[in-house]
Amino acid sequence: MSFTTRAQVRFAHVDAAGIVFYPRFFEMLNAAVEDWCAEALGCDFATLIKQRGLGTPTVHLETDFVGACDLGEWLDITLKVERLGESSVTLSFAFDKAGERRLGGKVVLVCMHLAARRAVPWPEDLRAAMQIDLGGAPAPND
Repeated sequence: MSFTTRAQVRFAHVDAAGIVFYPRFFEMLNAAVEDWCAEALGCDFATLIKQRGLGTPTVHLETDFVGACDLGEWLDITLKVERLGESSVTLSFAFDKAGERRLGGKVVLVCMHLAARRAVPWPEDLRAAMQIDLGGAPAPND
């Protein structure tokens, strides 16, 4: 199972050549993770951060840039849980335009207690939602 959201390449994303400046892809990826948390996990970032005191920093990122993206294009951004640890999750991601891959890779996020600045286990409600995406398999430890 996977989660897909859409993003339009905006003026703020492109460089003088009119194509996405590569760090902007990572901003779009973070926005997709934010959508995934709200829609697939049932906990938006405002609730996660302000009420629960948790964050999801990126600790590892692998990216393959396959094709350029132009101003005005719409991208389908797909996330899939590949591995679920006690306090981490590995997501594969793909940015596609009309079925054509533009960007792909993997990102590792960690559940972090913001005040303590340390990794903590995923709350049970978030873990359960991620396990559904993983196919209901038991979660291995980190």
